[in-house]
Amino acid sequence: MTQQDAWQKNAIIYQIYPKSFQDSNGDGIGDLNGVRQRIPYLKQLGINAVWLNPIYQSPGVDNGYDVSDYYQIDPVMGTMADFEALVADLHQAGIKLIMDFVLNHTSDQHPWFKAACADPASPYRDYYIFAGKDGVRPNNWGSFFGGSCWAA
Repeated sequence: MTQQDAWQKNAIIYQIYPKSFQDSNGDGIGDLNGVRQRIPYLKQLGINAVWLNPIYQSPGVDNGYDVSDYYQIDPVMGTMADFEALVADLHQAGIKLIMDFVLNHTSDQHPWFKAACADPASPYRDYYIFAGKDGVRPNNWGSFFGGSCWAA
């Protein structure tokens, strides 16, 4: 591990769930510009990295983890320009950014999932586990939230 790569060994990482962090436009929902407004506060805390929970476009069924487009910022969070400004301002303050990026969580609105459902021969079909055949669940796994993990 190089010296440049070793920063995380002693990092002080501050996790931010943007929707509840700081609202910059008065709609009652935290956003990227709200995070930007708090960079001096974050710097004062002595952190050197921000772990940012999902900000990608999402229908919001699973707190932003149900991503419908990894290339777009959720409009509730702001714009791509807002994100780019946040990254620049964090770096200017000497704060690294860690994106919460979970590729195996997509929305039922994601194009890959829609294609997988529409065509059994779709190459995207292998991206998902479809529950059983003929109405039979593939196993009896329970969900952390209660009930079957295979239930919608």
